[in-house]
Amino acid sequence: MNTQYRDLKIKELRDQLTRFAPKAKKVEQGMLAEKLYCEIEEDRSYAFDYLCFRITNYRPEQPSRHNIASVDLKHDLRLLIEDLSDSADLAVDEVNEQVHTVDELSKLFSVSTKTISRWRNAGLVSRRLLFGGRKRVGFLHSSVDNFVSNNREKIRRGERFSQLSDDEKSEMIERARQLVEGGASLSEVTRQLSDRMNRSPETIRYTLKNFDSENKSVAIFPNHRGALTDDDKRSIFKLHIHGATVSQLCKRFKRTRTSIQRILLDMRMERVMELPLDYMYHEDFEQVAREEEYLGPVPQPAVAPRKVRVPSGLPSYLAALYDVPLLTREQEYHLFRKMNYLKHKASRLRESLESSIGSKTAVMDQIDALYEDAVRVKNKIVQSNLRLVVSIAKRHVASTDDFFTLVSDGNMSLIRACEKFDYSRGNKFSTYASWAIMKNFARTIPKEFKHRDRFRTTTEELFMSRQDERMDPYAEETVQRSRQRELSKILNRLDEREQKIITARFGLGRGNEPLTLKQVGEEMGVTKERIRQLESRALAKLRDAADEAKIDVELGS
Repeated sequence: MNTQYRDLKIKELRDQLTRFAPKAKKVEQGMLAEKLYCEIEEDRSYAFDYLCFRITNYRPEQPSRHNIASVDLKHDLRLLIEDLSDSADLAVDEVNEQVHTVDELSKLFSVSTKTISRWRNAGLVSRRLLFGGRKRVGFLHSSVDNFVSNNREKIRRGERFSQLSDDEKSEMIERARQLVEGGASLSEVTRQLSDRMNRSPETIRYTLKNFDSENKSVAIFPNHRGALTDDDKRSIFKLHIHGATVSQLCKRFKRTRTSIQRILLDMRMERVMELPLDYMYHEDFEQVAREEEYLGPVPQPAVAPRKVRVPSGLPSYLAALYDVPLLTREQEYHLFRKMNYLKHKASRLRESLESSIGSKTAVMDQIDALYEDAVRVKNKIVQSNLRLVVSIAKRHVASTDDFFTLVSDGNMSLIRACEKFDYSRGNKFSTYASWAIMKNFARTIPKEFKHRDRFRTTTEELFMSRQDERMDPYAEETVQRSRQRELSKILNRLDEREQKIITARFGLGRGNEPLTLKQVGEEMGVTKERIRQLESRALAKLRDAADEAKIDVELGS
């Protein structure tokens, strides 16, 4: 799966479709995404809800108000189409049109395979398909036709440039060495050789890079480092956060100051785009004149609340919870509105980040500050309701439970409830949070009991967990043999085909496993539905035979 998505919403959509959609649906959605891809206009923004509807034929339950620039959308749609085909495990034979490989397109257009890779980045839609059991990149003939019709000049230019001959490579390397001795940098060498030899800058850089990697002792650029990987960029950003200066990073990674600053900006942009800014939208947020009201201090109650007496004998963690006063209805409303408004502002700034003309660093500083303020408000709400988690955990705890594990699980439910609570409906948060916490306990506690029942650790637990109510093994064997004799008698009521179906479906043969309807159908050369009909008729016969012989045998429906 691709990881270079520019928009987080498209990546989340990819995760949903590849995880839950059936194979045929993935193929259909890939075709719809490609149709949409061909309709994207330059210098426009597209609403995510509209894109979601075009690809899935469903609209999101909650409007997202999220827009995506056309350049980012085309980039991500191409990745989405490839990921959908990858997750569908689609074989070439299952495709209803001709499929080309990279090598076939390279020969068809008389260009290098690297040029085909550049065309993919420029809009040639690809898919990952199974070629003889192995996944490889493939191109539908219709996708190739669309690309050719929209990029005729690019195709002609690619066909005009043939593969470099050995003489051309030698000339390129010699000229590059002369330019370097004269003090030229890599970018200057690339530009001048591109003009002189009528080759693309990418071809020049690629040729020189290969020469240097294969001939390190006589390399033209011995100190030049190759393209930075994603791990390198993450390391640069992490080092900068921990105090490394731009100059130190330039020296360590052998990059110019401009390159390092661009990497830091890109990595920070990526981190800002991944901030969890989902919030409960309210139309009042559009009234900018009320911002001071939204972001003002928490209203104080008319009467100071009485200090709660801390019960004696509590652990330090539980005793500390009584130091945080409970929120009044007015305070609760104000804090939830403030938290969601802060996220609303940060989300709007993030949507405008790509198109902002001024300093993107200043905009990202604002987003970070708003997000941190929203987190502080959320923490205040959570801390004021931690006592609620403890009280609910007490009602659900059993003698075998770890009380503090329950409290920890309840705290996570409380945090999620805080993010999903719609304050504008006028309900108390404690009511909503109690429902969310108890729902989580009801779901997790049975699983915990089942886990403990299966993985007991001490000898005492193993022997005291339950009484051994099994029969004597010899008696069990005698009963089993008796049942088999009785079953054999009534099986004789069936014809040969029905006996074979029942034996296969219920694994009655020695050491056999039960087979599915499809597997039995494949063995007998008929459809799954026909096997189901025959099985149903055979079971009816067996029930009648068992009733007549007064044999107590359990038969499936």
